[in-house]
Amino acid sequence: METSVSIETAKFVLSTFGIILATGVVSAILAEKAKIPDVVLFLLTGVALGPELTGLLHVRPESALNQVILVFGSCYILFDGGAAVRLKVLKEACITIALLATAGVLVTAAFTGISAYYVLGIPLVTALLLGATLAPTDPATIIPVFGQVKVKDRLSQTMISESAFNDATGTIIAFALLSIATGTSVFSFQTSLMDLVKQSVLGVLAGGAAGYLATFLIAHERYGFFSQYSPLVTLMSVIGSYLGALGMGASGFMAVFVFGIALGNREIFGPKMKRDEEGRLLQHIVTTSLAMRMFVFILLGSQIDFGVMVRYLPGGFAVVAVFMLVARPVTVFLCALPDRRAKWSVREMLFMCWTRETGVIPAALAGLLSGMKVPGSEMIVSVTFWAILITITIQATTIKWLARRLGLLERA
Repeated sequence: METSVSIETAKFVLSTFGIILATGVVSAILAEKAKIPDVVLFLLTGVALGPELTGLLHVRPESALNQVILVFGSCYILFDGGAAVRLKVLKEACITIALLATAGVLVTAAFTGISAYYVLGIPLVTALLLGATLAPTDPATIIPVFGQVKVKDRLSQTMISESAFNDATGTIIAFALLSIATGTSVFSFQTSLMDLVKQSVLGVLAGGAAGYLATFLIAHERYGFFSQYSPLVTLMSVIGSYLGALGMGASGFMAVFVFGIALGNREIFGPKMKRDEEGRLLQHIVTTSLAMRMFVFILLGSQIDFGVMVRYLPGGFAVVAVFMLVARPVTVFLCALPDRRAKWSVREMLFMCWTRETGVIPAALAGLLSGMKVPGSEMIVSVTFWAILITITIQATTIKWLARRLGLLERA
């Protein structure tokens, strides 16, 4: 009996992988032809495959398979984004990134939560919990979008870095509010701030150590014993830095992003890879990142429950509108204007206002709240998925148009 169950489970996993890869490849080709970000079609493909429509794909959000795909997929996409970041470019924008990833999350959560409190008529703590769930931007969406929409490095890498670093802030705020909503503890600003600093510092240290070790093993002239196996070393390092950071009580997502930065800026440490080996590694990263986007967003789309979403249709739309059109612009201008070193133009800040897609991290937080049966979790899940659908299908598809209108596109 156990053997039979194991075989059926294996068949289910293999068929799931096959469906995602087959439909994902077709979606990627169509996205390239239509010149739109591939994550948009991956999400819509998932909706079409899910139980709400064809029923070809049915992976429960709380299942181990779903969690493995979402966690590893998000980690690898973050690593890919970090590897594309150039530290020299980020120096002049570090103040903006720090403000967006900390104070900016608080501002977004507060504006969104207060609007939900008045629009949906829910308890203030629940409304703020919704705001904290939505506040982090999504690296899994933003990174591939900037792979297709070429704007100035400073602008794209600021947005990518914000999306990586603000996950820890959003998660800490959400869990602090969760403890209040469930009555398990009283919120302490000092404790939460110290926890954020701890997670951030340890995450940076874990990711930096993994990046230095990986660089040493694949690129050192004398000790680069694994130079021919660099793709495998990066896979192991992504997993190792994530789990290592979690074991230290740090942000795993921040660790893999910093690991990517360290590997992508390996010339700082000295080692340089041979051209053919570097080309092989880059090709591996591009291909694996594409596969991870397929898995993450097709699965995410397949889990959208339209029955739940319809219940909060008017209020959900109103909250998401405030979230996109009020909370984000206020956040950007409050965080970017004080940065005198970066000297952001109004056009650049307007572009930042529109570039804040919602995706994997908010979905994971909403799913966790639902699994814990937190009061109001059904509403939080509903509004979160509205935010994902609207921001990815509307904002991600219009980023290139907006960049062109604002004169921010780089010439090919």
